[in-house]
Amino acid sequence: MTINVMPVPALASRLSTRLVSIPGVIAVSLGGSHARGAAHPDSDLDLGLYYDPSRPLDAAQLNDLCRQIDDDGVAQATLPGEWGPWVDGGAWLTIKGQRVDFIYRDLRRVEISINDALAGQVILHAQVGHPHGIHSHHYAAELALSVVLLDPHGRLKELKERLGAYPQALRVALERHYAWQPQFWLEGAVKGQARGDVHWLQGCAYQAVMAMAQTLCARHGVWLTNEKGAVRAAANVPDAPPDFESRIQTALSTLDLEGLRSLSAEVSR
Repeated sequence: MTINVMPVPALASRLSTRLVSIPGVIAVSLGGSHARGAAHPDSDLDLGLYYDPSRPLDAAQLNDLCRQIDDDGVAQATLPGEWGPWVDGGAWLTIKGQRVDFIYRDLRRVEISINDALAGQVILHAQVGHPHGIHSHHYAAELALSVVLLDPHGRLKELKERLGAYPQALRVALERHYAWQPQFWLEGAVKGQARGDVHWLQGCAYQAVMAMAQTLCARHGVWLTNEKGAVRAAANVPDAPPDFESRIQTALSTLDLEGLRSLSAEVSR
């Protein structure tokens, strides 16, 4: 997959220099829409702070930096693990009007994630804030799409090289895992509709759409890091059904199950 990388924002470069001076921060990367070349004027600036648990982050120094650079002087960094098992931790700041997210990443867990991706492991974990969940290869996908800003010890470079291109084993495993699911979920949605259970119907419809997006993206080696933008990413692969994104939006907003079933059939062809 070719990634259209936008120029690195000057703020990201300046912050990375200050962040690697914090004890425990081994490397800094630029992620999210800015790394993918899809940022809008109001997009957050996502910075990954990579650390090794054998050298804990100096939370006190990181908090001092957050307070110094935050517009309101009140931003605070969490301890690793405070945001959940997969989001890990970090800080939310606003710097000269720009929203900035610091996001921790445990290098040892990133390495495990890369192993899972290379082996074609499909394991989905529950995580608050992610209605579809987070796959065990999430950190690998994130690293593959990121721009390394500072990596003094070459740790991220080594991991990126080890991961290489989108693993064929993962393509096969994800398509095998998700390709059959849309029709299954939509059969459940039809039953929910018959008994007036809108909540169940909506949940099944959402899962059917995510299964379609996962199938299309895996088929073409397109990394998905989370649910945001997944339908748009799937709509841009070569064999996506015509008007995939707009048809999904219409079907979900009107609970058009027949429309979703038609899309599912087109994805499976």
